[in-house]
Amino acid sequence: MERILVSACLMGRRVRYDGGAKTSRDALLAEWREQGRLVPFCPEVEGGLPTPRPAAEIEGGAGGAAVLAGAARVLTTEGEDVTGAFMAGAQAALAVATSFDIKLAVLKEGSPSCGALSVYDGTFSGHRTPGQGVTTSLLELHGIRVFTEDHVAEAGAYLRALEA
Repeated sequence: MERILVSACLMGRRVRYDGGAKTSRDALLAEWREQGRLVPFCPEVEGGLPTPRPAAEIEGGAGGAAVLAGAARVLTTEGEDVTGAFMAGAQAALAVATSFDIKLAVLKEGSPSCGALSVYDGTFSGHRTPGQGVTTSLLELHGIRVFTEDHVAEAGAYLRALEA
C-alpha cells in the first residue's frame, strides 16, 4: 500500500502560523485516512518553529528552489530570518517520505513550505506569485509528486497509476 505525505493542518492539527488548522473535508483524503495511508507532517513545526508564530514569506516571492540554492531567504513579518527552520523542516519531510517510500504528497497551497503552485510574494500584502514552497521544491527534486488540497482527485489518479 502506497503511503501519502499530507500537511498536518489539512488533517485538523492546529499547527499553522496562526495556531489554527485548515481541515480538509475532501472525501478521498478521508478514505485514505481510514485506510491508514496518510502520514501527517508539518515541516515548519518539525523545523523547530513554534505554534503560533509570525507569518513568513519567501523574499521576493522567489520560491523554494531559490531558498534551497541559497539565493533567497524566508523572512517573518518582523524581518527575522527563519530560513534555517524552513530548510530543516524540508529535510525532515524528505526523511519521513524516504522512510515510508512515499511517492506523492498532498500539501497546503500557498504556504512558504508546502505551496505547490503558488507562494506569497514576500510583501505580506496577500499577493501570490507562481512558485513552490521550500518543502515542495525539495520533495519534487527527489521525485516525490506534490499535489494541493484542491487537486486531490489528480493525486488519486496518480496513486492509481502507481499501484497499477
